[in-house]
This record gives sequence, C-alpha cells and structure tokens, in this order.
Amino acid sequence: MLSHSKLINFIELAKGITNKLPRYNSKFSNRIYDNHQKIVIIVFKQKLKMTYRGIIEFLESNGEARRMMRLKRIPNHSTLIKFLKRISASLLDSLLAIKEAEIIAVDSTGFETESMSYYYRTIHNAVKPRRHYAKLSIAIDAEKQFVLAEKIRRGPRNDNIDFKSVLKNLSAKFVVADKGYDSRENRKYVLRMKAYPHIPRRITSGATYEKLGVKIKFDERIYHQRSKVESVFSAIKRKYGSVIRSRSFDLQKKEIICRLIAYNLDRQIILSSLLIIGFQQSSFNIAVK
Repeated sequence: MLSHSKLINFIELAKGITNKLPRYNSKFSNRIYDNHQKIVIIVFKQKLKMTYRGIIEFLESNGEARRMMRLKRIPNHSTLIKFLKRISASLLDSLLAIKEAEIIAVDSTGFETESMSYYYRTIHNAVKPRRHYAKLSIAIDAEKQFVLAEKIRRGPRNDNIDFKSVLKNLSAKFVVADKGYDSRENRKYVLRMKAYPHIPRRITSGATYEKLGVKIKFDERIYHQRSKVESVFSAIKRKYGSVIRSRSFDLQKKEIICRLIAYNLDRQIILSSLLIIGFQQSSFNIAVK
C-alpha cells in the first residue's frame, strides 16, 4: 500500500491543476460537489487502480482524504460517471499543462479495451480475440519524462497520422521519433516549429535533410533519448493498468487522459523527492567539509 504522505501529496497536487476547469457547469447547479472535487476523485481513482465503487468505499473509510478534498458528502459512483461523460476530452487534456521541453520524444502504444479476462479470451478459447484497441500517441519531455500531449484513436492505425497532432502547440529544440515517423512532411513540420528533427531515415524514403534545404547533423546521443518514451509507457501501464474498462470510446479516451494526468502528478512527486534528497546530500557534504 502506498504511504499516507504520498497519497496526501498526490491529492494536493491534483487540486492545484484543477483551476483550469470551471467550478460549476451552470449557475443552477445544486453545488453539493464541484467539478474540481470530482476531477480530483477521478484522477485519484486512476492512481489507486480502483473502480468507481472502489474509490467511493475508500473515501468513506478515509477521513483525511475527504478533508483534503473538502467533501462534506461523498458522491455516488454514478455521479462521477455522469460527470466524466459530460466533460470534454479537450478540457481534460488542458490539465496536462506543460507544453515546452528541450527534447520531445514521440511514440505510440495500445491499451486493451476488453472487459473479459485474458484467460477467458485466449487460453480458454471461448471467444475470438478482438482486433480493436485504444491507440495512444504521446509527446513527452525526454529529460523530465512528463507527458506533454496526447492523441487517442481506435486501433489499429498507422502511427504516422498523429505525429503532427501531438506536436501541435508544443515548443522544443529537438524532436526525436523512430523510423515509423520517417517522412518529408514530418520533418518539414518539425522545422516549422523551429526545432531539429531526429528521425532515422528508411532506405526507401530518400527524405534527407539536404533536400529540405537544411543541414542538420544527426546526433545519436540525442536520438537515443527516444527510448525514454518506452519507459513512460511501461510506467503508465504498470502503475495504472493496460486495460480500459469503459464501454464507449469517448469514455475510454477520457479514462486514458486521466491516467496520463495521474502519471504526471506522480512524476512531479518523484522529481520533487529527488530534488530534496540531492539538496540534503549537498548540505551534508558542506557540513562535513
């Protein structure tokens, strides 16, 4: 079980990013719960890998969490589901917040959308496995490993179609991606961002930097920062799960975005802890001298 202090830190950070959301959808709202409280609960649910009923049971037994969220009453699980249906995916996406990095890495992965177990679907051979899944494309800060932007589609789809979408409104010095994103248009788009593309060229593509009128040296050290996006995918699936239980594709998208928000908050806690440890060690070294 996660430590009490980490859970409290997570709730505090989650409350801090909710300011971009309107507190109420209407002036006629009953105001029993506001949107800030609901989104904190939903993101906290992803943090704990719980169901809607599970997070309600947790809040009922944890007075400190209720106090942090300023909950006078605990909402029903259906209240949270209805809220997630109403809120737009673009509004949730705005909670990712960070839009700038020195090196941006782009890649994609898939999330299962099955409600039945792996054993039932495959080993038991009761039904044929479904081909469809949720395809997530992301852009990350390769240094701090924050998720900067996302694009979610029904899979299987070509990785290349979402390259420009995830880079829109982002700022970077370098953009790195694997050969699946090799195209002249992608390189032109990165150059228009005033960034340098580091995308390996396929033998058949012929899309060299020289043909774009720009001479850029391909730096292997910069390109290998791309592997960090795989670490981000691994962390998200390990911490919050690789299976999406929501039925509709709209809710599947929103559930994945909430996982990305939870991941960014957890990452912020980790980096803060490392900063404190580094400060303590430097203070100790100074004291010893």
